Amino acid sequence: MQSKTAPLPAPGPGFAELYTPKLVTVLREGYGLAGLRADAIAGLTVAIVALPLSMAIAIASGVSPERGLFTAVVGGFLVSLLGGSRFQIGGPAGAFIVLVAATVGRHGLDGLLLATMMSGVFLLAIGYLRLGTYIKYIPFPVTVGFTAGIAVIIFSSQIRDLFGLTPTGPEPGDLIEKLPFLWEAAGTASAAAMAIAGATIALIVGLKRYRPGWPGMLFAVVLTSALVVALDLPVETIGTRFGGIPRTLPLPALPSVSRELAIAVLPDAIAFALLGSIESLLSAVVADGMTGRRHRSNCELVAQGFANIGSALFGGICVTGTIARTATNVRAGARGPVAGMLHSVFLLAFMLLAAPLAAYIPLAALAGVLATVAWNMIEKPAFAAILRTSRADTAVLLVTLALVIFRDLTEGIVVGFLLGAILFIDRMAKSVATEAHAPLVEEDVADAVGGKAYDPTMASDPDTVVYRISGAFFFGTAATVGAVLDRIADQRKNFILDCSAVPFLDSTAANVIEGAARKAHRAGVRFVVAGASPEVRRSLEGHGVRAPEVDYAVSVAEARGSVAKR
Repeated sequence: MQSKTAPLPAPGPGFAELYTPKLVTVLREGYGLAGLRADAIAGLTVAIVALPLSMAIAIASGVSPERGLFTAVVGGFLVSLLGGSRFQIGGPAGAFIVLVAATVGRHGLDGLLLATMMSGVFLLAIGYLRLGTYIKYIPFPVTVGFTAGIAVIIFSSQIRDLFGLTPTGPEPGDLIEKLPFLWEAAGTASAAAMAIAGATIALIVGLKRYRPGWPGMLFAVVLTSALVVALDLPVETIGTRFGGIPRTLPLPALPSVSRELAIAVLPDAIAFALLGSIESLLSAVVADGMTGRRHRSNCELVAQGFANIGSALFGGICVTGTIARTATNVRAGARGPVAGMLHSVFLLAFMLLAAPLAAYIPLAALAGVLATVAWNMIEKPAFAAILRTSRADTAVLLVTLALVIFRDLTEGIVVGFLLGAILFIDRMAKSVATEAHAPLVEEDVADAVGGKAYDPTMASDPDTVVYRISGAFFFGTAATVGAVLDRIADQRKNFILDCSAVPFLDSTAANVIEGAARKAHRAGVRFVVAGASPEVRRSLEGHGVRAPEVDYAVSVAEARGSVAKR
């Protein structure tokens, strides 16, 4: 019997195609003054949004505000220069607040900088090993629960400044300990701080609704800062807590490095790399959805790696792609990565020109900025849809959410992913249908349809059984299908295994078929695999499912005709 095989698929993309930055792609396509003008406007727009946000994230992370600006200037520039997305904007992200604050609390600033640099090395390894392709397989309920959990933690970290509380000791990081601690300090709340925070939130929400094109965060911070100065309100500012911000970037310098410190911050570096890869690729996917473009995931992770190393050298914190700023960049009309590079240049110019004015920014206003960011981070429609439609996905969502809030970010991601994978395997195992039969004919059609005469070999043969598998055949279903194969593979003279509806099988499934074919061969039963796709057949042959134990046929009809002629 002749077997038919499809040609081998074309080889995958090469190194240059995978890791060429999008900046090079844009320049090759042709980049003129019109594109530069559009990117300059988009970059300025994003810089206006990033200015207060970068400082607010840095303060919430337990470091001084200028380190958020260093991160956006250096890290953001490198992300756009080297990245695999046309529109990605890099900088400090709210998702890192908890991890950064915990690292600073345990290991100090030097430990944070070292962990950031090590995470950059890990991101380079992930990108060059092409593992970024698999990060997209994180279940959607995990990302929704994870993001919502981070939003809750960010808001809880701003309660002190939102209400102007002055607790007697250091604020705990754990939410369960934090809330009673802040409640005890409720009597120290400041009416002025609450008014400034409330005005900031109201301005941001109002401008977003009635003037969506205006930079609401910057307007809110500038107006509330002017109000504090004009009325001499008794609220804490960047100047009173941090003494202002520098007017330029520091010189690059290596953080303190020792074997003991590197081992101590290794878990934090791994967490930074894991979270950074997820956050940056999610942001790139959002940009793709808004523009119809496609990013290079592994190239993007390589850029994130270099950006984190560069940020740490200049005293910055963790860098990742930021969804809100990337979306702002797209809506502002960006044409390519030059917009992100210019956003960093504009931020540096702001530092050089307006650094003394930053001392007057009230911390309550920055807390209001982060409170709105936290609210917007929660994907409320997606959250509600999951709760309504699937109990299994709801379990994944709520477990991830609870672990992120009460345990650990990385633990929430890992457990959520594993739970989602287990539920997926269960669903796939239940979806595989099997059918053993010996039909009279392949189809009930009129004689001589299309000029083909009646073929007597299509009639039923009592010595032939056809066994059809429908669905992915993998380790989750191998035991069930294997039991059936063992039971019937040696009961007839001819056994036809119909794989035409099997889109995929793994090594466990191939091993099950190999065992059944060997058993049938020993019993003198002819074993035919029919309808296998080139990929499925290649996998079977690679696991030893080949002659003399087994024959292959393009279809069940061909297999029946072949066994009838013997």
